[in-house]
Amino acid sequence: MNNDNSSSDTTRANDSRRAFLAQTAALAGVAGAAMLGAGHNTNTSQRLVPTVKAVAGKPPKAGEPIRMAIIGTGGMGGGHLNSIISLTEAGKTNTKIVALSDVCDSRLEGAQKTAQDRQGIDVDIYRDYREILKRDDIHAVLIASPEHWHAQHIIDSLTAGKDVYTEKPMTLRLEQAMDVRKAVLDHPERIFQVGTQMIMLPKYNKAHEVIKTGLIGKPVWSQTSYCRNSTTGEWNYYGIDPDWKPGVNLDWKAWLGDLGPREWDPKVYARWRRYKDFSTGIIGDLLVHVMTPLIFALDSGWPTRVVATGAHVIDHDMENHDQVNLTIQFEDGHTMVIAGSTANEVGLETMIRGHKANMYLNSRHCEVRPERLFVDDIDAERIECEDIGNDQDQLRLNWLECIRTREPAKSNIDLASKVLVAVDLATRSMWEGHAFTFDPNTMRASKS
Repeated sequence: MNNDNSSSDTTRANDSRRAFLAQTAALAGVAGAAMLGAGHNTNTSQRLVPTVKAVAGKPPKAGEPIRMAIIGTGGMGGGHLNSIISLTEAGKTNTKIVALSDVCDSRLEGAQKTAQDRQGIDVDIYRDYREILKRDDIHAVLIASPEHWHAQHIIDSLTAGKDVYTEKPMTLRLEQAMDVRKAVLDHPERIFQVGTQMIMLPKYNKAHEVIKTGLIGKPVWSQTSYCRNSTTGEWNYYGIDPDWKPGVNLDWKAWLGDLGPREWDPKVYARWRRYKDFSTGIIGDLLVHVMTPLIFALDSGWPTRVVATGAHVIDHDMENHDQVNLTIQFEDGHTMVIAGSTANEVGLETMIRGHKANMYLNSRHCEVRPERLFVDDIDAERIECEDIGNDQDQLRLNWLECIRTREPAKSNIDLASKVLVAVDLATRSMWEGHAFTFDPNTMRASKS
């Protein structure tokens, strides 16, 4: 399976591959006992546990490249790989991608070839991600696996002493998010980042500052959306390779983890965001982008009550909904209204309604316009915000810079935990037909 030019690296990767077959059953057993992928029971006593040995981390020394690994080399993993190499080529970071892991040989070997050709170095590949975590020469791990594996990959990576960037959503289910939260808080020396890049947009930082001054009064309610359209069905653009052969060049059992056993289904493997056991669909894949920076700007505490509806309006073949509407209430009484669609691209204007003034955030800038009753007290104002370019690159750079400075990353565990509460409660509400509440004191959810 390896294309590596180094015989020692080839031996190491081949040994890993042979060992993986023996390890898969054990890993699946641990994951099956620990992960809560398909369930929504908040009272379960099963918890995620590390499957690797705990070690101390070794941050990069001054002038030393950040040696990074990627777990998951599909669409998002490949995108991160190419972007980080480009950022290094542009002189914006000094990072080397030295190892890759995936259960699919063709994806893994394709990513290896790209990484080696563009960086001019040998890059090791592994089927079993835990082999990466055993290496003490790797400083950081970027996780771009499917949602149902995020939590285990995060916890194992933190335990193994690595700094972590994980794709959104942070986890598939709330119980997993609480386990990840504990792992991050148990390892405050680690740098942890969740890939919700809109948090880097200056307008949300300005909004946060303005709200703190009291200019718009108490924020009463807000709205945002993430809507797009498709003629063939959302996420169907992920191609299916007819050469995928489970048990030969792809480990389907390992990919499923605790969500198996199941019959091989290439649609589920390639387009898992369409299926409710593997993804929350629009909510976790799209709406987290707009929820995260708005929750940051408002600073209204934890979500405490969520009610949501979902429908199959156009894409009846997709198990997850193609139209969703959420209402989220927070600790301080603030209410957020969110719309998501993959069947119509016209969304809501992003704005925050305050008692004294309203804040408009649809453009790159912040605009404050007073309520009629307060026009004599508050002037309309346009707060100019800089163009930072690619916000996803800025989030990557924020993580990489924090790996060197050891300062907390922007999209942190507290923010990600609040977002996951909203995601999970909304998902439950849509499928079960009830409102759901969350108690920040007990950190538990319940049916309202």
